Amino acid sequence: MIKKTTLILILFIGFSVSSQVTDFNHIDFTIAENTAKLYENEDINNLPLLTHKLTYKLTTEVEKFRAIYYWVCHNIRNDYTAFLKINQKRKKLKNDSIAFLNWHNEYKKKLFNRLLKHKKTVCTGYAYLIKEMAFIAGIECVIVDGYGRNITSNIDTLGLPNHSWNAVKLNEKWYLCDATWSSGYTNEKFTFLNDYNDGYFLTDPTLFAKSHQPLLKKWLLDTNQTNQEFISAPIIYDATFEQKIIPLIPNTLHIETYNNEKLYFKFKTLKTIHLNTVFLIYYTNNGSEIKLKINDLQNNNGFISFNHILSKKGIYDFHVKMNSEIISSYTVYVERQKKSINY
Repeated sequence: MIKKTTLILILFIGFSVSSQVTDFNHIDFTIAENTAKLYENEDINNLPLLTHKLTYKLTTEVEKFRAIYYWVCHNIRNDYTAFLKINQKRKKLKNDSIAFLNWHNEYKKKLFNRLLKHKKTVCTGYAYLIKEMAFIAGIECVIVDGYGRNITSNIDTLGLPNHSWNAVKLNEKWYLCDATWSSGYTNEKFTFLNDYNDGYFLTDPTLFAKSHQPLLKKWLLDTNQTNQEFISAPIIYDATFEQKIIPLIPNTLHIETYNNEKLYFKFKTLKTIHLNTVFLIYYTNNGSEIKLKINDLQNNNGFISFNHILSKKGIYDFHVKMNSEIISSYTVYVERQKKSINY
C-alpha cells in the first residue's frame, strides 16, 4: 500500500543543508590534481612509496587527500566480472546474511590479488585503497559499509549490504566520499569507462544519504534517515551529484494524488542553476521526450521550486531535468477527483 503524500504540509517543513566540499573553497586543488596526473599508471605494490610521491609536496590535509582520491579514481578500474559474481552470490544467499558475509570475507582475498595485479576492483577495493593511503599520509579515514541505491538496487525493499565507501577526517571534521562511483561507469557492453564525477568527493551528507545508507547510522553524520525513508525516496542519478542538487519535495518515489491537483517540487542547489534549464518531463512508449508545463518556477537563495497541475487520471513516470541531465525520478498515480454531492 503506497502511503499518500501530504504535499501541503510538506511545503512548510524547514530544511537544514550543511556544506561539505565548500568548506574548502579557499583551497586550490590544481597542484594536488596535477601531482596525481604526474604519477598516472604508477604501480600499487608499494603503497607507502606511491603515497609519498603523491603527497610530500602538499601542505594541507585536504590537498593530500585530494591527490590520493584523484589518483585512485583515475587509475583503478571497476571489475565488472567480480561485481557480477558477488551480486549472484548475494541473490543466492539473500536469506542467509551470515553465509554471504563468510563467503565474501574469503572472496576479498582474491579481490585483493586482482587489485594488485590488474588494478581492477569493486567498491571494497576502492574503499580499502583510499583508507590505506590516507593512513600512510597521516589522515584518519575509515571504510563505511552499507547500502547503495540506484535504479536497480534497494528500491522499495532493502536487500543485503551491497556497497562500501569512505569517511575521512579533515581539520577535525568528518566528510563522506565514494571513489567507486566517482571513477566512472560500466556501459551497456559491460565495458568500464573512466568518467570522473567530482560530485562524490566530500559530498554534502544530506545529498550523500539519498543514495547511501550506512550500516552504522553515525556515518550519516548530521543527517537523520531511516531505512524506510531511504528505500522509498525518489531515484537520483550521477548527474544529481555532479550538479550538487538535493531533491527535497516530493520526498518519496511513489506519489498518489488526484487530477487537477498541484504537484509541488523543491530542490536545494549548491551550484548555480539557471531557471531556463529546469524541466519536468516524461517519455512516451516510443521514447519521445514530452515536456510538461511547470508553474511558479522560482529560485530563492538556492532553493528551486515549481509545481505542475495533473490534468488526467493515470500512472506517470516523471523526471526532473536540470542542465539537460535527469536528476530525479518519480512514479505518480493520479486518480480522478471525486465530485462532492450537495443535498
